[in-house]
Amino acid sequence: MERVIIMAGKMKSPAKPKASSTKVQKAKKTEKKSNTAVYLNGNLMGFHPDGSSIAARMREKRRTNELNYETNIFHNSRTNELFINTDRGRVRKPYVVVEEGKSRLTPEILEKVRSGALSWEHLVKMGVIEYLDAEEEENSLIALNEEDITPDHTHFEVLPSTIFGVTASVLPYPEHNSAPRITMACSMAKQSLGLYAVNFNHRFDTRSYIMYYPQEPLVSTDLYKTLQLKKKAAGQNFVVAITAYEGYNMGDGTVVSRSAIDRGLGRAMMLKTYETEERLYPGGQKDKIEVPTPDVVGYRGEESYRFLDEDGIVYPESRVGGKDVIVGKTSPPRFLEEISVFGVVEEKKRESSLSLKSGEKGIIDSVMVTEAPSGNRLVKIKVRSPKIPEVGDKFASRHGQKGVIGLMLKQEDMPFTSDGISPDLILNPHAIPSRMTAGHLLETLGGKAAAVGGMLRDGTPFSGDTEDDYAELLKKNGFDEHGEEWLYDGITGKKIKVKLFIGPVYYQRLHHLVSNKMHVRSRGPVQMLTLQPTEGRAREGGLRFGEMERDCLIGYGASMVVRERLLEESDKTIQLVCNNCGMFAYHDYVKNKDVCPLCGTEDISPIEMSYAFKLLLGEIRSLFVFPRIVLRDKA
Repeated sequence: MERVIIMAGKMKSPAKPKASSTKVQKAKKTEKKSNTAVYLNGNLMGFHPDGSSIAARMREKRRTNELNYETNIFHNSRTNELFINTDRGRVRKPYVVVEEGKSRLTPEILEKVRSGALSWEHLVKMGVIEYLDAEEEENSLIALNEEDITPDHTHFEVLPSTIFGVTASVLPYPEHNSAPRITMACSMAKQSLGLYAVNFNHRFDTRSYIMYYPQEPLVSTDLYKTLQLKKKAAGQNFVVAITAYEGYNMGDGTVVSRSAIDRGLGRAMMLKTYETEERLYPGGQKDKIEVPTPDVVGYRGEESYRFLDEDGIVYPESRVGGKDVIVGKTSPPRFLEEISVFGVVEEKKRESSLSLKSGEKGIIDSVMVTEAPSGNRLVKIKVRSPKIPEVGDKFASRHGQKGVIGLMLKQEDMPFTSDGISPDLILNPHAIPSRMTAGHLLETLGGKAAAVGGMLRDGTPFSGDTEDDYAELLKKNGFDEHGEEWLYDGITGKKIKVKLFIGPVYYQRLHHLVSNKMHVRSRGPVQMLTLQPTEGRAREGGLRFGEMERDCLIGYGASMVVRERLLEESDKTIQLVCNNCGMFAYHDYVKNKDVCPLCGTEDISPIEMSYAFKLLLGEIRSLFVFPRIVLRDKA
């Protein structure tokens, strides 16, 4: 119809139709702009005149169970788009529906839920509980508690603590800590050593840790109990005093009681699995698991095979160390035939046993002989090694307060209370104010209240026990309401001049262990290409002396130390250089003289240089550039 009118206008008068056509086009554009684009799972389905009203109607249908409860509707008023999502993979969270400033979860409904007349599914179907995804949350105003509801609110949280994820909900009092510390506490909770599986003695994991005496925390949360994490506890309740100690707990260092460690505090066990199989080679030859004999190429000596049984496999409960063979294995030669010294053609077997790396040690826990997926014989050896806390090992509370052991003291040298209690760990007071981890202090107070009251305490975010609850309980039991006590110096026996804050805190031992990281070398293997020391602890590598270390020594004027580190102790080599043309020369062993391959002269000098520099000159020559080393006598 519009098209006909425009055409008719054009025929009658050339001037007017332009105006009328412009008006119609404008009206068309306005109409299109006012229409809301409707998307279903990301696909454009069409347009609707009023997006907000259709969104409201769809939500009402969902609440009356006419529409599936897994449907989510999001109206973007800024771009005038309506998104309907029903696809899988969305993270959705339940909320209590609020209408006109009133909760749909009335006291009558709540009473029916408590009596068991109504279940969670009933509440969802009745429209009392509603699941929102990340997009629909943008259209909602959610209150934390029912008391905070205003006429503008659309929902409120089922439980305030559910605003956190699983890991953060396990931490006590996260609402009292700064956000970065909660993030750190979450990542460190994943690194804690505990009981990761109850059938660990039947498993052959590549590497795992088991804590000897894991404990349930004195202050835990609702989610901790719901997940039954006490069955897989990953920490212990340490008695922590907050004070400085002779500078040994400077920064994030901690002082730990050696006597407590001797009694099993923080002790863990590392289980590591080694495996090897009898591989099949293309020529039909095969590896063989056996005790290698002296005629095998690469025989390691009788000492290395002392723990092997007759079948070539180590026997359980052997105490093995670095370079000890745990599975003896021989492989066929790389070439099918080799001619021996006397000209006899024979096959020489190669030594390819499985052994511990240098620096590793432990006790053979269990041995499993089985079949690999390829059908070959497979042997798995589990080695266990106790990991006793030592100076440099890392510990952390559940508030992001991480630290390493700086000193281990006997119990008699540790400070003690009038009741004779000495702390397991001394934390520096400077660690608290700048990190703003008030939750750590609250947990200390809660742990103390739990210990004197004989019951576990609740540290659930927003709804757990409060400081006043703890103060009242401590006061009732004859303790200082703020958790402070007079302590006495263990060395002098004198009373410390100020009261110290002391109480139990749940600490986790993290798997950053000194024994797994310690690395030192005087001399060792070098790389074949550059003749520089290898890199990394696994390859017995050197410690990198980098550009910044070099700059420090240059700044001090210690040039000979720079020379020693970067040349003498690295890839020093002596190369023959021609005095005439600057080319690298060689030694002719037939004529027993040094010769220049370019000009043939015998005027050659031995020059000290880095092997990497010699390589560089070779690479430059490969680009058809001829670098010369010009030699002259020292002035």
